[in-house]
Amino acid sequence: MARWEPDAQGRLLRAALELFAEHGYESTTTAQIAERAGLTKTTLFRLFADKREIVFQGQSRLVTLLEQGVEEAPEDSSALALVTNGLRVLSRAHTDDQRRTGRILDPILASSPELNERAIYKRFAITSALEGALVKRQIDRWSAGVLADMGVRAYYAGYAVWVESDDVAPLITYVIDQLDSLEDASSKLTRHSTTPS
Repeated sequence: MARWEPDAQGRLLRAALELFAEHGYESTTTAQIAERAGLTKTTLFRLFADKREIVFQGQSRLVTLLEQGVEEAPEDSSALALVTNGLRVLSRAHTDDQRRTGRILDPILASSPELNERAIYKRFAITSALEGALVKRQIDRWSAGVLADMGVRAYYAGYAVWVESDDVAPLITYVIDQLDSLEDASSKLTRHSTTPS
């Protein structure tokens, strides 16, 4: 029987980030990560397919929270209110510890094409999940796609500002600011495109 390893996923993430920062992503091996975390390679591969997935271990939870937020929004919610509620539930899961992790991880992501590729897939997965959740709430597919793109753009832009900020305001404050800015820009574009020449 395998020995129980308390917080093995968290330990592997911390070890991976330390090693990526010290030696670069490409030069770090799974054996080094496991050793730094005080775990075996067997434990690492039982939890993650490869070293990339250690970094993106929270993706499925984020998707679930986003879908849950849309699903739990009041019955009479507008399409935008559905998006906002999804983002609110998603953002609530982000802690100050994750903000500190973001400050370490962002430069590592920027320097690694392999991690960048995986980050693009993560963003696509989150956007697709939001679109699907909106469709389940009877938003037509085209509108759901546009709103999902806008909502996820606001989430990522808000997250980037939040990670760099020392303000105590929670992530959702930054995400809603970004969503409001996108809404405003969208309405200006709509007015401009319908103005007679």
